[in-house]
Amino acid sequence: MKMSSAPKDLQPHQVFDIDGVPQGASKCFDDDGRLKRTGTFWTASAHIITAVIGSGVLSLAWATAQLGWIAGPAVLFLFSFVTYYTSVLLSSCYRTGDSVTGKRNYTYMDAVRSNLGGAKMKICGLIQYLNLFGVAIGYTIAASISMMAIKRSNCFHESHDKNPCHISSNPYMIMFGIFEIILSQIPDFDQIWWLSIVAAIMSFAYSTIGLGLGVAKVAESGKFRGSLTGISIGTVTQTQKIWRSFQALGNIAFAYSYSIILIEIQDTIKSPPSEKKTMKKATLLSVIVTTLFYMLCGCMGYAAFGDLAPGNLLTGFGFYNPYWLLDIANAAIVIHLVGAYQVYCQPLFAFIEKWAAEKFPDSQFITKEIKIPIPGFKPYNLNLFRLVWRTIFVIITTVISMLMPFFNDVVGILGAFGFWPLTVYFPVEMYIAQKKIPKWSTRWLCLQILSFACLIISIAAAAGSVAGVILDLKVYKPFKTSY
Repeated sequence: MKMSSAPKDLQPHQVFDIDGVPQGASKCFDDDGRLKRTGTFWTASAHIITAVIGSGVLSLAWATAQLGWIAGPAVLFLFSFVTYYTSVLLSSCYRTGDSVTGKRNYTYMDAVRSNLGGAKMKICGLIQYLNLFGVAIGYTIAASISMMAIKRSNCFHESHDKNPCHISSNPYMIMFGIFEIILSQIPDFDQIWWLSIVAAIMSFAYSTIGLGLGVAKVAESGKFRGSLTGISIGTVTQTQKIWRSFQALGNIAFAYSYSIILIEIQDTIKSPPSEKKTMKKATLLSVIVTTLFYMLCGCMGYAAFGDLAPGNLLTGFGFYNPYWLLDIANAAIVIHLVGAYQVYCQPLFAFIEKWAAEKFPDSQFITKEIKIPIPGFKPYNLNLFRLVWRTIFVIITTVISMLMPFFNDVVGILGAFGFWPLTVYFPVEMYIAQKKIPKWSTRWLCLQILSFACLIISIAAAAGSVAGVILDLKVYKPFKTSY
């Protein structure tokens, strides 16, 4: 069946054949004329877990230490519930109208445009892509910290603790950037499913090792450290306590941030059953798994270190024996972040390339695909614009990371900046518009109260993280400081 004239968008009222396949679809093409989607519950879960259990898990022991045994786990649970609930609302917006036959929205911005109009779509796009850009910076910093931890660990053991082993993070950021330049040439989001599965496995590996070392340290000392209210006044000043508590909210928000790529993940899922049903199940599984890991890592890290809980859990064990185990955990973090960087950046890459192709449709530089034969594989389609622009993007994120390598503060700012608008506000507003929920009704009021409460949390988290960056910048020298 020839599909060259297939419609690009599904019509609002689709007719199904006896096999349950929409008319206009075929074995090779979906109902919108695009190649058949192959994503499943498991691949969607892998994408989500890769996006969620990222470097954010490493700062949770520190965040729990700022909040204490009562507020720490409570805030973690609260964020997990809000993330799951708003993700379900957002997954309902993948199709406009009917959840089975409605017109597809391929990106988060498409969904906002369909439900809220063009003006809000532009605001959403600006926030979303700035956040993705920031995540790329945060992941570059986190990967370099783990690579440095491996180098310092081996240096200490070779010198029998006589060498201070001061190391610059710059070469490791450059190394990570080179890897990302190569991987960023993978053309489309749906072609990196294998990278997501590898990254998800790695995230479980290092989270489990961090958890295990926390349990071992608690068993060794024979007591749970920490207090009900968190880090005590005296260890820090009262002002620092407030700012750090706010920053902890941003760190936890960052640890749960994946809504910005939810629609893009949903667009890889095959149907039937409807993409919404599959995504809802994948979201539930992923949030339960990640929350369990977060609770364990955050709480056991706090129990092990108390007020001295480190900003990065795995670097806080120092050169704890067996040091090779920490090396494995840090290597797993690097491998995971290599994949997670791509999961987050592919939607940004696709947006810029689509915009460029529409703006300059006659440009050979932008549109021409050069087929490069690869023995034993399909030919690789090289696009010069993709090669140049993605390489420049990775170089810019790497240079900014080298200028401002403050892991906890950057993570807090990213979490605060993206959490309310992308995880809460837009999903809530789109859901209200799609379901035509009457203004001032009980349901409308509950959704608005949720949105307003999350806005206050985001503002507090942003204030705390910015204060942290200002303090760090007072003592930091760009390109020169070693650790």
